[in-house]
This record gives sequence, C-alpha cells and structure tokens, in this order.
Amino acid sequence: MSNRDIIAIGGSAGATAPLKQILGRLPRDLPAAVFVVLHVPARGIGILSTVASAAGPLPVVEAENGMKVENGRVYLARPDHHLMVHHGHIALGRGPRENLARPAIDPLFRSAAMYYGPRVIGVILSGLLSDGAAGLNAIKRCGGLALVQDPSDAISDEMPRRALEDTTVDLCVPGTRLGDVLSDLVREPAGSPLPIPPELRLEVAIAAGDRIDSERLRSIAEPAALTCPSCGGVLSMMKSAKPLRFRCQVGHSFTSDILAKEQEGRVDEALRVALRIIEERAELVNRMAEDGRMSGRRAVAEMYDARAEEYRQYADTIRQVVLETLDIPSCDPGDDP
Repeated sequence: MSNRDIIAIGGSAGATAPLKQILGRLPRDLPAAVFVVLHVPARGIGILSTVASAAGPLPVVEAENGMKVENGRVYLARPDHHLMVHHGHIALGRGPRENLARPAIDPLFRSAAMYYGPRVIGVILSGLLSDGAAGLNAIKRCGGLALVQDPSDAISDEMPRRALEDTTVDLCVPGTRLGDVLSDLVREPAGSPLPIPPELRLEVAIAAGDRIDSERLRSIAEPAALTCPSCGGVLSMMKSAKPLRFRCQVGHSFTSDILAKEQEGRVDEALRVALRIIEERAELVNRMAEDGRMSGRRAVAEMYDARAEEYRQYADTIRQVVLETLDIPSCDPGDDP
C-alpha cells in the first residue's frame, strides 16, 4: 500500500514565513513530492529564490509542463499558470482565473485529489479570503488529509478560518509544527480510494484550459441572477459545493466572499458616480434659478431653488452611504445569528 506521498500547500498573504518553516523541517529522504502555490502577480519574480533559500536539503524547482514528479523535491507554481498534478507528471494550465488568481490554490488541490485520492495531504497557510477552501474540501472528499495553519498563528487568518469552516480538517497547528507533522504523516499508509465527485473532473479540465459551455456548466451548477465581475457573463451556483461558489460560462470561479468583495467595489464605484451626477445636477439647477431671478421670473427661480435643495439632500444621503463601510461584520461561530 502506498504512503501519503503528495503534499499540496497553498497560501497567500503572510504564507512565506510558515512555508519556510515547513520546508526547513522536511528531511532529505522525504518519501513524498511537495507542490506549492502562492498567490503571485503575473510578472512576479524572486519567489523561487525566496523559497529555495529556505528549503533546507530539498531542491526547489519551478514547475514545468510535463515535468516528472519525484519524491524529495519541491515544485513551485509559475506566475500566471495554474499548477496541477496528474499521474506521475505536472500539468500547467492557462484556464480562467479562480478567485481572481492564477495560479490559484483550488486547481492544484482538486487535481491532486482526483489523481491521487487518499495519498494527498492538503495544507492551507496564511492568506486573505478563501482560495483553497473548496480544494481542501475536495481532498477530504477523495480520502486525503486536510491540515490548516492555526488562524491565531497566521498573519492573515481569513484563509485558514474559511478552510476550517468548510471542511472537517484533520489537524490545525502552528506553522512551526507543520514541517514535523508532515514528516510523520508521509510515512503513514494511505487509506482506501473513494469515489471521485463528478464535478471534479470538469473543474480540473477548466483549469487546464478546456472549453466550457452552458450545457456542461449546467451539469455541475445552476444559473443565478448574478454577474461575473471578470467578464460580465451570467454566474451559476455550484451544486453541493462547500464553500458556496459560483462559475461563469467562461470558467471564472468565485467563492461567495470573494464575489461579495468584488461587488462591494462596484457598488462603491456606482455610488460615487451617482453622487457626482446628482451634485452636477444640483449645480446646474442652481444656476438656472439664478438665471430666472436675473430675468425677473420669480416663480421659475423658486421652482429651481426647490429642485436644487432636493438634489442636495439626495447627494448628502449618498455621500453618507459612501463614507460608511459596506463590509458585513464577521460573526463568531459561537455568536447568535
């Protein structure tokens, strides 16, 4: 029986420090391959040298399409490419961004779950929002192990917290302990394979760049009255998905919190545009009132004065909304709803 020989690690803001601690604690004879996705800009440079400098005895390489998977090596996602692992080799995808990122964590976790099942250990590190939560859930559904950095130990605790909310994780430990824990877990035998969720194959294909149409999307999602913030297409809600997620026909994918964050920015922009238009309208009507007074049309001037005051009140209301935060306060699991 095979051991747990695939370690998939994902992180974002604040993940570099715990990643260094993990890699520095992994032994030279590690009987597993390590795959790492960090959110980096499309033209990001320097991340390879940063990770490699802290990897201890394990060699760190930037993943290449078709590269053979070998134990005792660390494979780092390339900027602007989804990192996925297939049977014995690496596949890089230029599919749509997921959760606004490419590379995204979810495609790596899903592909590992699909091809390696119970041999996979998924790890979520520090980061903002919730990329990786859906992928970690897929790993668990396929029989793998789910590890999460303790949120209280993370610089950015959103990503670990969302993972804990949406998946029954196996371990939640500080970053300083993760390396030793992984060193022990990879020497354990993997469990029995579980059935692959039907949507997993399609989502892995989408990340690889395969075409998706409305008919294929309907097999895994239901149309929703929401618009994709990336392309303007119609979003569909994924069926039986944790966390709550949406995809468009192009393939862009969003967890609900990331979608809400994108909508918040658009609402704020729309309110500011409305404020500008109403203030301009008030200024125009005020000038029309002045013109009426100068030409002796008192009734017209009074009508425009009333209109100008009405527009100013509208503007004050919108300005107050713009100044107030649109964030929904987070609720502690122990609080009353």
